[in-house]
Amino acid sequence: MLDADQEALPDHAPEWVDALTSGGRYRDASRLYSFADGREFLLPLVQRRGLAGLGGWLQSYPPGWGVGGLVGAEADAETTRAILHDLRKLRLQRIGIWPDPKKWQAWADAVDEGVLAIPRRAHAVDLSGGAESVWKGMSQSSRRHVRIAEREGVRIEMGHTDALLRDFYALYLLSIDRWAGQQHEPRALAHVRAKRRDPLGKLQLLARHLGSGYQVTIAYVDGKPAAGSIVMLAGTAHYTLGAMDRERVGKSGAGYLVQWKNMERACELGCTTYHMGESGESEALAQFKEKLGAVAYDYAELRLDRLPWTRADAAIRGLVKRLLGFRDV
Repeated sequence: MLDADQEALPDHAPEWVDALTSGGRYRDASRLYSFADGREFLLPLVQRRGLAGLGGWLQSYPPGWGVGGLVGAEADAETTRAILHDLRKLRLQRIGIWPDPKKWQAWADAVDEGVLAIPRRAHAVDLSGGAESVWKGMSQSSRRHVRIAEREGVRIEMGHTDALLRDFYALYLLSIDRWAGQQHEPRALAHVRAKRRDPLGKLQLLARHLGSGYQVTIAYVDGKPAAGSIVMLAGTAHYTLGAMDRERVGKSGAGYLVQWKNMERACELGCTTYHMGESGESEALAQFKEKLGAVAYDYAELRLDRLPWTRADAAIRGLVKRLLGFRDV
């Protein structure tokens, strides 16, 4: 099914679910759907183990674990409508699906009043024309930043070694500090949330399971880590995490060089798309991605709740944010 689905993400590979479940927190609950016309689809799902999983919560996928949704070619509204009908019959407390933004239309046409749709926005770059086409599709300012970085001697290292991962994680924690300041969030709380959602051990686990398909890219300025990213590579490329030391990056263009090298490498491997992940309502983030040639995709995360779990969770989070003076930026 992965071979047949040219738009399948690295997140959909069996190795991804193996990594997700190997920590013992989740078990594989994926469902295979076979249709009379011969089409087959897999919906990768996991379920929490222990008390947290009582009552039945299935997720495709949990927060911080990438894009879920269907694996298989030629999904349409009839397909997704039948799958949603099947999931409802399970009578579980909550089922969450975070579909591929580029495959949203098949889900959109099947959503009814029984499905809670949470609006999302993501960006992706079309790589089908090759590296030269991608370069031309970038803004003049983006290309200028890349040239500045190359002229200034910014050094790029790519791989999936533990040393690169540790350099990336140090940059990630610096970014968490910066984001916490912007959002008026206590630094300690921001670190707790980040280390719970994306601990270093999780990134190391994924690197072990995905091997060469797990790429860490670090830009070094004056020999020190300045900007970095983690990208999964298969038939498509999925940029999942980025971080930087803003002071060290300065005007070096290091962040742009990281993105260009990622896309160039993805083109070399024959990837057709460079998914740049969730952009939310951030205009600055959207502008950065669009300068690199990315196009916005509006879609939705889907929830099937027997009780109003999602609304209650949103209300509690909203209350905490107001108490903290939290600002979404």
